Amino acid sequence: MKLIDNLKQRRTYYNLNKELPVDNAEVKKLIEEITELVPDAFNMKSARVLVVMDEKQDELWDRIFDTFEGKVPREKIDGFKAAAGTVLYFYDAEVVEVLQKKFPTYADNFPVWANQANGMLQINIWAGLRELGIGANLQHYNPVIDSLVQEMFEVPKSWKLIAQMPFGGIVTEPDPKEKENIADRVRFV
Repeated sequence: MKLIDNLKQRRTYYNLNKELPVDNAEVKKLIEEITELVPDAFNMKSARVLVVMDEKQDELWDRIFDTFEGKVPREKIDGFKAAAGTVLYFYDAEVVEVLQKKFPTYADNFPVWANQANGMLQINIWAGLRELGIGANLQHYNPVIDSLVQEMFEVPKSWKLIAQMPFGGIVTEPDPKEKENIADRVRFV
């Protein structure tokens, strides 16, 4: 599949289920390969990924609902819970801090670069999942759920949660995207 075609198919899918069109091993392989291939400034390899599936998937979203004490509608959380799994995206602050000390001239840039690399990782995993016939969406319930995720999955304190990506079988296609005037955002001089 060509890159542009892949990105066109990568959409925000909210209506997901637990029925993946491929086995879990294929999803694991895709996420591992993409994580290894996505570039990172100074080759810092700051991105961390935790994939939550099966009963842990349900428990995660139930506990997220509880953490928000009903301020997020149950139906919304249940939509994410209905997915087969969730990719949790982090960056490792310890890796960033080591490089900040090693290259003090660039110290302020390393957290920015870590987030940029993580964004590249997110879009590539999202597009890769879609290529496998899997839908996904991207959520940002952090920092409210940070301590919950750290405690629930025993992740190091240095891992900073950036985003959550529920993924699963596609129940319904999203509405077509409205065409924009791209000249408002892209200029050639």
